[in-house]
Amino acid sequence: MSFLYNKRVLVTGAAGTVGRELVNEILAEKPEELRVIDNNESAVFNLSEDFGEPYRAYSLNENPNVSRFHADVGDIRDADKIDSVIRDVDIVFHVAALKHVILCEKSPFDAVQTNIIGVKNIVTSALTHNIERVIFTSSDKAVNPTSVMGTSKLMGERLVSAANSMKGDGHTIFSSTRFGNVIGSRGSVLPIFYKQIMNGGPITLTDSRMTRFIMTVEESVRLVLRAAEMARGGEVFVTKMEVIKISDLAEVMIEMLTGKADSIEIKEIGSKPGEKLYEELMTEEETGRAVELEEMFSVLPAFRHVYRDIDYSYPNVISEHVDDPYVSSSSRCLDKIQIKNYLEKNNLLEKIDKEEK
Repeated sequence: MSFLYNKRVLVTGAAGTVGRELVNEILAEKPEELRVIDNNESAVFNLSEDFGEPYRAYSLNENPNVSRFHADVGDIRDADKIDSVIRDVDIVFHVAALKHVILCEKSPFDAVQTNIIGVKNIVTSALTHNIERVIFTSSDKAVNPTSVMGTSKLMGERLVSAANSMKGDGHTIFSSTRFGNVIGSRGSVLPIFYKQIMNGGPITLTDSRMTRFIMTVEESVRLVLRAAEMARGGEVFVTKMEVIKISDLAEVMIEMLTGKADSIEIKEIGSKPGEKLYEELMTEEETGRAVELEEMFSVLPAFRHVYRDIDYSYPNVISEHVDDPYVSSSSRCLDKIQIKNYLEKNNLLEKIDKEEK
């Protein structure tokens, strides 16, 4: 049986790209109850329309009162609201966040309120109600951060890890997952390039040297669920990802959408504030306490003596020694043929085209 079967689950930020796919996957595991919360009223209404009725329909197996879907409007900054929706649940997936680097640079106080205080509200309520487990979704921008967004995500990771030493006689497991760019998600480079190409160009590229870790939303959600199942407490799960040059992605998209590689101008405009030319999965220091698993790495807590009662034994361990921090600039990038195959295999352009229409 899935670890989600017959459980009561809460997803914050459920109306976003990752949150919505997470809702879809969780419902397939037939939880007893799924609660979702987001501060986007229209998107929450759409969630209710898209998932509420179908979920109730197929879940009425034996007892019509067993399975329930609740979509709620609310903000993770509101401690009282979070305390009310988290009450009596078993598992929390904390996805809600401010994720855009440039917007967090412009509004750092809001980034703190959402990405740090919001995490603190989740932790406090989870400890109060002795929740079974809490999984926080972080970003590779939390590694050696150069931006407000990355710094706030790093602080969120630290709060979640530290929560494991604050639970006293409680049994809550707090862990984080860290992954890269969800290609095709709202605000990501793929739909931006798509719109620019369909409008006749130019494509605006910040820097031709820029490299990024990428994964699809389906891959990200699958690995978040896998990490949640394996979590012991305090660790940060780091997903293994493909690497691309953003300039190669632009050229491949131009050819795929227009049939001619040089039909659209690519204009280099320079990096944005807080933006890196490359990304990192781990720091050099973290590799010394990381374990390599089949699909990801587990970075164990730095202060292991605080978590001495936790057994960090995982299935399918590949290596207990990790030497490479995995920096996108020094990792092997997909070539243009592989990028094209990746886009086609995952129907990424078709999905964007559908959303645009």
